Amino acid sequence: MAATPAPIARISADHARRLALRAQGLLGAPDRRAGARGVLRRLGAVQLDTISVLARSHELVPYARLGAVGRPAVEQAYWGRGTAFEYWSHAACVLPIEEWPLFAFRRRAYRARGNVWGSQAVSPAAYAEVLDRLRAEGPLTSTGLGGAKRTAEWWDWSDTKIAVEQALALGDVVVTERRGWKRVYDLAERAVPGELFEQDLTDAECLARLVAQSGAALGVATRADLMDQHRLKGAQVDAALPASGLVPVEVAGWSAPAWADPAALESEPAGRHRTALLSPFDSLIWDRARTERIFGMTHRLEAYTPKHKRVHGYFAMPLLTAGRLVGRVDPAREGGVLVARQVSLEGARFVPALAEALREAAEWVGCSAVRVERLADESLRPELEKLLG
Repeated sequence: MAATPAPIARISADHARRLALRAQGLLGAPDRRAGARGVLRRLGAVQLDTISVLARSHELVPYARLGAVGRPAVEQAYWGRGTAFEYWSHAACVLPIEEWPLFAFRRRAYRARGNVWGSQAVSPAAYAEVLDRLRAEGPLTSTGLGGAKRTAEWWDWSDTKIAVEQALALGDVVVTERRGWKRVYDLAERAVPGELFEQDLTDAECLARLVAQSGAALGVATRADLMDQHRLKGAQVDAALPASGLVPVEVAGWSAPAWADPAALESEPAGRHRTALLSPFDSLIWDRARTERIFGMTHRLEAYTPKHKRVHGYFAMPLLTAGRLVGRVDPAREGGVLVARQVSLEGARFVPALAEALREAAEWVGCSAVRVERLADESLRPELEKLLG
């Protein structure tokens, strides 16, 4: 690990929390004119996941920042021609198309490794056939290319699916849209705007710009935070920091040095706080260690935990209000009813915020009523049900 320069500023933990909220678009007036596309550009990456409760996670992210935003607007922001691309970042993410040149370092690393998918080798003939089909026929799903799986098992990919996913990792193809959650692939040379496709950044340039983007999206961040944002190695972050433009700061109570976007330090983070239920995959909280450090909440996704071992529920969504995480809701939908299967809250003073978040979420997904099944503190039920009407 490289030596850390002396901090140029010392800030409180509360200031760091508000910097993080502002950077993530959850403090201050939302940019509704920029819409979901603006949210994606600001965050730099939105994680994709197959779980859909209220909605899929990538829809919940702009909803938390903008309020009721329609699915067509989200789909256009993520998969409109020449607006974004899917790639391996923090995880499987959709990223603004402007970041296409920044991931050249990762595409080169995959190409140097040769076989992206470990033991699932792909033949040169199968790879070439995928590219030839796309070149001749235009965008296709893996089914359209010849089939996604050998058997009914989800993991048993066909040679075609392995080939097209390897082409995605190497940057020969991109995902241009989703049809029924199936990826639609096209040649990168055709789908990525020419001025971006032709940029040829060195690894050092890619990493410096990615670390700068991460710092801006996080507001203030430790080395570990910067690593986690796009899953970079420590040595990559260390080498990139001097050219990133980020400045060292000291945050009271943080055990590790931190860096900040100097522009973020020029003004006080203030304004209206959003009240919203957050996806567990939201970039404000996807780094669990950072979430504990900034908000004091230990949060884990329990969707893959056996039911009898779950503490907060299948898809527990933290409740954000007044710039703090004050509870959790495990939601579900039953017809026109939004069901809060399990709710925990830090205190009675947050009941109005909980009611607001539940009412807004219900309206957004087309539910006309809310039912709360289990409250960790049942003494809160009379006021909550009164506010829910």
